[in-house]
This record gives sequence, C-alpha cells and structure tokens, in this order.
Amino acid sequence: MTSKTTNKFSPEVRARAVRMVLDHEHEHTSRWATLVSIAGKIGCTAQTLHQWVGRAERDSGRKLGLTTDMAAKLKTLERENRELRQANEILRKASAYFAQAELDRRYKP
Repeated sequence: MTSKTTNKFSPEVRARAVRMVLDHEHEHTSRWATLVSIAGKIGCTAQTLHQWVGRAERDSGRKLGLTTDMAAKLKTLERENRELRQANEILRKASAYFAQAELDRRYKP
C-alpha cells in the first residue's frame, strides 16, 4: 500500500538530511533546534525530518523499535493472516451449507 501523499524527497536527500542532523547536532542547543535549522535548508518541516531521523536511528539500532524492514514484514504477515482467516470463515460456512444440503437431500421422501 502506498501513502496518499507523494514522496517529494528522494531517499538520497532524506539520508543526507539525517546525516546532517546527526553531524551538526552538537552545534545547536537541542536536537529540535538542529531539526528546525536543517529542515529550513532542505524545504521540509522539522516534524518530517524528526520522523526521518527516528526511522534511521531505529534501522541502525541506535534506538529501540521496529526497523523499517521488520515493520513491512509484520504488515505483510498481518495482511496474510487476515486473508487466511477470511478464507477459513468462507470455507467453514460453505461446509456447513453443503452439509445441511446433503442432509436435506437424504431424508426427503
């Protein structure tokens, strides 16, 4: 499933922005100040840049949480599980329907 918004920034720009935040963090009073400064130069919001940095930190193991790959795999498995449950429910109902139809057919005089 794709996002409803278009990705305005290429993966290379995102990676460079994250590197800039991590490299220049010591030059500012807080991480947020770093994010605001660099986001203005790139043309994105500080919140967006904050999300990119968080994702990069999770992917590199610097921060706890699901990596991008694991989140995608989990999403795929959850979708597959949901589809299998629906298929099982359909099969259960069809089996009950045909079993009842067989019983009705056998006992008609």
